[in-house]
Amino acid sequence: MVFSLVMISGMFFGFKLHQQTGSTQGFFKRDRRTSLQEALDLIKNRYVDSVGMDSLQDDALQEVVNHLDPHSIYIPATDLGEVNEDMIGNFQGIGVEFNIFSDTVHVLYVIPDGPSDKAGLRTGDKILKVNDSSIVSKTLPSAAIKKMIRGKSGSKVKLTVLRENTLQYLYVVRGMIPLPSLDASYMVDAKTGYIKLSKFSETTYKEFMQAMEKLQAQKMQSLILDLRGNGGGLLSQATAIADEFIDGTKLLVYTQGTNTVRQEYKARKDGVFEKGKLAVLVDELTASASEILAGALQDWDRATIVGRRSFGKGLVQEQYELSDGSALRLTVARYFTPSGRSIQRPYDKGNKKVYMEEIYDRYENGEMLSADSMHFSKEHPYKTNSGRTVYGGGGIVPDVFVPIDSSLYIRSVTRLYLDGRFNNFVYTYYIKRLPEWEKYKTPGEFSVNYKDSEDAWKELVAYAAKDSINLTKIPEKDKQEIQDRLKAYLARFRWRTQGFYQVSNSNDQMVKAALAEVKK
Repeated sequence: MVFSLVMISGMFFGFKLHQQTGSTQGFFKRDRRTSLQEALDLIKNRYVDSVGMDSLQDDALQEVVNHLDPHSIYIPATDLGEVNEDMIGNFQGIGVEFNIFSDTVHVLYVIPDGPSDKAGLRTGDKILKVNDSSIVSKTLPSAAIKKMIRGKSGSKVKLTVLRENTLQYLYVVRGMIPLPSLDASYMVDAKTGYIKLSKFSETTYKEFMQAMEKLQAQKMQSLILDLRGNGGGLLSQATAIADEFIDGTKLLVYTQGTNTVRQEYKARKDGVFEKGKLAVLVDELTASASEILAGALQDWDRATIVGRRSFGKGLVQEQYELSDGSALRLTVARYFTPSGRSIQRPYDKGNKKVYMEEIYDRYENGEMLSADSMHFSKEHPYKTNSGRTVYGGGGIVPDVFVPIDSSLYIRSVTRLYLDGRFNNFVYTYYIKRLPEWEKYKTPGEFSVNYKDSEDAWKELVAYAAKDSINLTKIPEKDKQEIQDRLKAYLARFRWRTQGFYQVSNSNDQMVKAALAEVKK
């Protein structure tokens, strides 16, 4: 009773004090709504015509985010599932890769032991219907077809398939399909391993460790880690991999922002590869978590960075789900490499489009062709563990520069690539010779023993001529490049990304430069 009397007295005197101060807020009233909320409510309740409020709200939020940094984004509810799949490392579907040639969906690859494989679907099959809906169309986008095919794990979908001029009906029970982040791992030579990571998802560290176990079982002494084109992902996965290369309890990266305290990530355990020679491949599309990994290895002089200046994304995002099912991926901090450098390039010159086009500017000003043409601030130099000078404010600058291939295809070859005809030809060539590929058991065996590039070239010349593309008089260098690409694409149909990289890397100048570094 005493406690209740004290509480009531406090509320009474508080209310009287509130009246005397003249505050316009009610005693228990919540914060006022923002002008944006008020405007949306007025439009919803008073506007002369009906309005799609969801799309209007999405546009408004997108415009707000556009005034922040280039990497904060608003994700509408309709897109959130697919965005999350990429980070989770799996999705629910039937387990095929397909492409649309002319107006028909062709199956390019069937995941072994996946739902479609168990149902009897094969590479080369043409999918005509999903349940009772036809997907033969010149206008139906691949995203819509993907949405029709995918579905909840355990659900069943009926596919009408054309195989060698015979209609077949297959019932596929959807399941959980992995989205690997590790594209390839193999031994380049007797002592050197190679690992290609395309992103940092929830499964990346696990995939990386499985690959390392296999490579070390093959007596690997040196490693080439390929981060080209890797746009980043989860910071935790990047630091976990860095820990496998860096000894002791050394600092790997730290993050800090106006509203977030400094958080340090350090090596915590003995790594699986703390002593062997290590080269890391980077290019202008290596970003974020990839730069965290490359920066830590460079600052501790643990690896030789080979390639071209990386993207320059030194901002950390956290994703917050909103009440309507959408999400805000908001920049909350900057990250700093062990030496203290922020590698985020400036973003104060305009909108996101201008920021992204800086990559094209690098090509225009010659940076892609010469290390001496690099345009970035050198006002804030830092020192690596051994005393070498490195710079912040513009990505990771490689220790060994490798220029981009500056050869320009003639117009006829460019046409062949841009409109999808090249992919169409390789697929058709592959399907017509399915039994032939079975004699090659591994990508390495295919890379060494496949000698029919000239035959494929002759068929390509005839195929292109039907569309008035003349390949008979192109430079010899262009011809060799196309034959090399033909071979790599054929390997991709047989072994996916593993085959593509193992074959294409045999002529890759950056891989050759890295191999030379680890052999020093």
